[in-house]
Amino acid sequence: MENGFETLDWTFLQSFAAVVREGSLSGAARALGLSQPTIGRHIKALEQALGVELFLRAPRGLVPTEAGLEMLEHARAMEAAAARIRLAAEGRAGALSGTVRITASVVVSHFILPPVIARIRQALPEVQIELVPSDTTENLLFREADIAVRMYRPTQLDVITRHVADQQLALYAASAYLDRAGRPTDTDMLMKLDFVGFDRSDVIIRAMRDFGIHVRREFFPVRCDDQAAYWQLVCAGCGVGAAQVAVGDAEPRVERVLPSIELPPLPVWLAAPEALKTSPRIRRVWDMLAEALGGMGAA
Repeated sequence: MENGFETLDWTFLQSFAAVVREGSLSGAARALGLSQPTIGRHIKALEQALGVELFLRAPRGLVPTEAGLEMLEHARAMEAAAARIRLAAEGRAGALSGTVRITASVVVSHFILPPVIARIRQALPEVQIELVPSDTTENLLFREADIAVRMYRPTQLDVITRHVADQQLALYAASAYLDRAGRPTDTDMLMKLDFVGFDRSDVIIRAMRDFGIHVRREFFPVRCDDQAAYWQLVCAGCGVGAAQVAVGDAEPRVERVLPSIELPPLPVWLAAPEALKTSPRIRRVWDMLAEALGGMGAA
């Protein structure tokens, strides 16, 4: 007679790991493209096969039990091994046609990548592009993306990286706002203008501190953490804000404020799973991204 371990299905472990990651059956179902009842059956079957309870219900979702936490390390190791096998097989595939999934920050996805992707599609019509705007770190190993555009050097294992540019930053404000408030000629005048800030993030506050300017969250009369919305607030005339020159100089509603102020540039890195470096379509898209983004480097 077969015991539970001999009949253990790998898909049950996938579902288990997804429930831990997402915190709920519904979240795991969305992540895996399955139905919630299917995920529930997988968890129940896994618990029966192992003879232990893996989750406890909590107000915020499902919480792994002690036995579940012990299982998690092994499930993740199996998941990572399966991902590496899949990546290795895809890296060996010689076809140029297929899909390449790119992830980048919301701002880069909205304002920089669209014309780049249009050029890639024109040059490689057999390649389909999926763009994932996200300010979170996508997991390249598990194919949440094939190529990531990052504003920092990725440190994930089994990932190849390439520094392609340092993008210049500058201060901008809407011309209509400066017509009302005046165009500053020095830092003292600049600090009398309204600034658009982030809400919960302290990135701007820390950057200003590096320039010797100490402000609190309340200094910014308009605040938003979504960087695409932040930029639209600047363009609409809510105050001064920083942007990549490739974005700001292309926007007719704004103009640079005190161009003599030099802001630290943003490094631009590409990252992809190491196993995919032999994939022709990903290599071609990688090279075209590197060329296009490299051409937008600091002036």
